[in-house]
Amino acid sequence: MMYQEIRPYLFKFDPENIHSITEKLLIMTQVTPMVLEYLAKKFCIIDDKLKQNICGLNFYNPVGLGAGFDKNATMTKALSAFGFGFIEIGTVTPKPQEGNPKPRIFRFVEEKSIQNYMGFNNDGAKKIFQRIQRIYPFVIPIGVNIGKNKITEQEKVIFDYKKLVSQFKESSDYFALNLSSPNTPNLRDLQNEEFVKTLLTELRKQTKKPIFLKISPDMDIDYMLRVCECAVDNGANGIIATNTTIDYSLLKNPKDKGGISGLALKNRSREIFQILSENLFEKTILISIGGIDDGDEAYERIKLGASLVQIYTGMIFEGPGIVQEINKTILERLNEDGFKNISEAIGKSLY
Repeated sequence: MMYQEIRPYLFKFDPENIHSITEKLLIMTQVTPMVLEYLAKKFCIIDDKLKQNICGLNFYNPVGLGAGFDKNATMTKALSAFGFGFIEIGTVTPKPQEGNPKPRIFRFVEEKSIQNYMGFNNDGAKKIFQRIQRIYPFVIPIGVNIGKNKITEQEKVIFDYKKLVSQFKESSDYFALNLSSPNTPNLRDLQNEEFVKTLLTELRKQTKKPIFLKISPDMDIDYMLRVCECAVDNGANGIIATNTTIDYSLLKNPKDKGGISGLALKNRSREIFQILSENLFEKTILISIGGIDDGDEAYERIKLGASLVQIYTGMIFEGPGIVQEINKTILERLNEDGFKNISEAIGKSLY
């Protein structure tokens, strides 16, 4: 409730400035164990019904933080105290980069949505690796979302991904391959069977850690399924669906660049996830992200086949308490449906 009261004041400021202030505050809490302990007691939901082992990793609940919030792995310890079951940092690129010109984040308050044109701004692999190395292994799984530098030529892109896997393979729990951001020129062109097969074949020579492919919601459905099946056939452990969309018809007054996330993306992301699940459920691990803003939506995605869900924009509009709310609601729905563990609910709507 308190967050909803202060949100109008926070939203008077530039979104990126507020994010920077939030980052500084969370960094401060990380050096104060008492504060972290207080937050963990307040927000973390511990219940055996929510626990899963996926790809050899232990998740004490299914709600993760999507890539983009903790780009540089500066807030990981503090964010875990808000009850996340896993955290995905990045997107990380081999070299540091500034990203696209500002302003590059736009709020749509009535539609509870965000349009961003960030462009993989991050501190680069070396600095981010040093931060993760200080806390790894961590109390919850840490994923590293990896992407190419803007200046990398298309024929050399595969070397960016190989460098990143080599850098982080001993200091992360899984990798998410970002070929689907709309904010890096030509990146989405890499969402094709030939490149995906070559990339995964090469990465599998480097690591046995789980690898997930994150896909765009803007692909032709048949093409999307072929690319996802190709990924699974060539060593991917699963699919993360979906990234942001460039379908600007979803907003009343959109900007002319950047990807849309949040409530405006909810229906499309759910529809695409269902199609994906109808074709790949039980063949691979599926993770759902896109417009998840409460426990009922998260539970619906789980019943549609999601082993895990991720949030980001929902937290901006609902506050950090959303993680606890989602986990509480999932527990309530599991009890109502008579399931002893979340694993029993996964994919039930498909039968």
